Amino acid sequence: MAQRYSHRRCFCSATQSQPPDLKKYLTARIAANGPMSVAEYMKEVLTNPISGYYMHKNVIGRDGDFITSPEVSQMFGELLGIWCINEWVKAGMPPTFQLVELGPGRGTLADDMLRTFAQFPTFGDKVSLHMVEISPKLSQQQEEKLTGNPGTEVEADVGSAEPPYKTVKSRHGPEVKWYKDLREVPEGFSCYIAHEFFDALPIFKFHKTQEGWREVLVDLNTSKSNEDEVATSQSDSDFRYVIAGGPTFPARAFLKHIQPEDPRNHLEVSPVGGVVISELAKRIAEEGGFSLIIDYGHNGDKTDTFRAFKNHKQHDALKDPGTADLTADVDFSYLRSMAESKVKVFGPVTQKDFLHNMGILARLQMLMNNCKDEKRSKILLSEYEMLTHPDKMGSRFQFLALLSGDDDDKDYVPSGFINPSEHEVNNSE
Repeated sequence: MAQRYSHRRCFCSATQSQPPDLKKYLTARIAANGPMSVAEYMKEVLTNPISGYYMHKNVIGRDGDFITSPEVSQMFGELLGIWCINEWVKAGMPPTFQLVELGPGRGTLADDMLRTFAQFPTFGDKVSLHMVEISPKLSQQQEEKLTGNPGTEVEADVGSAEPPYKTVKSRHGPEVKWYKDLREVPEGFSCYIAHEFFDALPIFKFHKTQEGWREVLVDLNTSKSNEDEVATSQSDSDFRYVIAGGPTFPARAFLKHIQPEDPRNHLEVSPVGGVVISELAKRIAEEGGFSLIIDYGHNGDKTDTFRAFKNHKQHDALKDPGTADLTADVDFSYLRSMAESKVKVFGPVTQKDFLHNMGILARLQMLMNNCKDEKRSKILLSEYEMLTHPDKMGSRFQFLALLSGDDDDKDYVPSGFINPSEHEVNNSE
């Protein structure tokens, strides 16, 4: 498995003290109630209010468990900012513009985009920033990044606060507001950015048997399986995967989009991802705007992608829950199917092609021309290679765009999604 280079973060809260033992909690819960769905396991491990992975440690960056494209280079956020401005102009330059980011990490992407917007005064003074983030810890880090001042620590239970639960003025000018849920963000013409957000949403796993699709569950490794359950894999942890002995509600409800001739014997579905993409499509169709979804994923052809990462290396997803990031590849064909009846959908295209189409080589040359330090020039080249090389982030990450369907130009293709061209660059240098 190739190293995972990045990620996200939307559901979190935080304290740096050692949290209660999540493994003991999950063990007791399974012992009392029986095996749990992979979706429920994933949700508890990542977002348990007391002991979840995102709740008690800094996880993003070279000193964490993963690094994201915005953390690699400023060029990433700058080009996304240019993309937003271009699509805003194409939409007729509406008088207000909401930038909405789902799972904003440490705020680096939003900060780079706002700095880019500030270079275009006729656009920048129309912008407001809306952050969908449930973690007090991460929202504090985002505030520090966006204001340049120490962030304020909100109450742990941000769900009890009236939205927005925090408002500040960014150092680039626009006001910034925080919400715990996308549905709380005000309506209006918006650009929705979801960078490494969907891969963190809980998934259900299914296995094809002679009796049809059956749900894969998480059970105790020390317990004996019921007669109608079969272990699908063993782990040296306290948990293991088992197959449900009969149809469960998720198996009946969440596989309606799967064709009978689908050759796969293992599937992963994120109903929450379907709900989020449907909400984005609805808002864009009714209020105008567009969205960029950036993640690693596939077009409905992959099988078992659920895994964990710790210290930038793959980790057993069932071992020491709460100490490693859990993730699954995004099914872009599923997202398309949930959105294309309401909005225009473009992509996915690879990160390499999107960034080259948006002019990353020109931006790199500009930065290098302004750089008198040879060491810094080499760093810029290294950052470019990380973002675009096919063996690094270039092919691993993909871009999907949603646009309002009321455009008279039916043949319009948004910036970055034009047919990929050959780029004159040697990524191995």
